Amino acid sequence: MDDAKVTAEELERMMAGDVHRLAEAVAEAMNAARAGRIIADSEEPVRDAHAEFRQRVYEQAVSLLQRKQEAFSPSAAGAEEQGDAGDEPSDGQRAGARLSAGVLVGRDGPGDSSGHVVGD
Repeated sequence: MDDAKVTAEELERMMAGDVHRLAEAVAEAMNAARAGRIIADSEEPVRDAHAEFRQRVYEQAVSLLQRKQEAFSPSAAGAEEQGDAGDEPSDGQRAGARLSAGVLVGRDGPGDSSGHVVGD
């Protein structure tokens, strides 16, 4: 299941365009800031750009991990290894085995489990 891990390299490849857009938004906010008001004019637009980027990278990472986990199907591999159930009954009993029709009867009445099987 190690193949179902997300790597930084995969995210970097997926997010290259988003990183570029983030850098553009930060540069634009910084360049639009007035002299003497750099922090006041740029802080909020830069924070908003980072929030959008953070949400996008998280969504991409979740999506990538889900795709990888869905590609790993334990039932597909397990069916081949386990083989066909064939004529085995689904109740786990061996073919041809007789099921007991007995009832446990207690010495002191129906709620007592110290008794014996009747009707087998």
